[in-house]
Amino acid sequence: MVSAERHGESDLVVRIDGTEPISADNAAAVTALCDRADDRDAPGLVVVHVSGAPGPSWPDGLTVGLVNKWERALRRLERLDRVTVGVASGDCGGTALDALLATDVRIATPATRLLLPEAGGATWPGMALYRLTRETGTARFRLAALLGVPIEAAEAHAAALLDELADDPAGALAELAATAASLPRGEPAIRRRLVFDASTVPFEEALGAHLAACDRALRRSVS
Repeated sequence: MVSAERHGESDLVVRIDGTEPISADNAAAVTALCDRADDRDAPGLVVVHVSGAPGPSWPDGLTVGLVNKWERALRRLERLDRVTVGVASGDCGGTALDALLATDVRIATPATRLLLPEAGGATWPGMALYRLTRETGTARFRLAALLGVPIEAAEAHAAALLDELADDPAGALAELAATAASLPRGEPAIRRRLVFDASTVPFEEALGAHLAACDRALRRSVS
């Protein structure tokens, strides 16, 4: 079950159970979270708690249309104008892994494992493969992509796929929330785009976007 909850004035929280398959409810819960984040003026984090991995029968009844709806919801999460944080525990696969990889900052317990689920006798060829490769390159997790070998928390942390390993994720999350509390709305999305563009956009094309961001920052600093 995907559940959403509110905690205080500055954060928005959703919990995703990776044991459940991709569904319209999953996509709707993530979309609703994004709606609430867009509607709230106060700064703050968007927090996605993930755990669980699907069993062998998870693709039963799944359609490409549902996968597309789920991925569109995750893409919106990736583009929010707030910092998004994934908090992982235990085995994380399926929707839990998908959502975790769509967040900006990832905190996990040391016992966390990242799992690519199987379907049709091989690993599921979803966008988790794309996100893994985009962040770590083609070689780092090749066995996970091809054979479904679990990615242990320490290995994921060494590859910067996880940002922090913590026995007390709540404490780590509180520290991060305090750091991000003063970030102006809209700025995280601009920085995220500049970072992602750096690997694909030539300097000459990127310069305009960076100058525009610098101008925006300068105007804000004197207002």
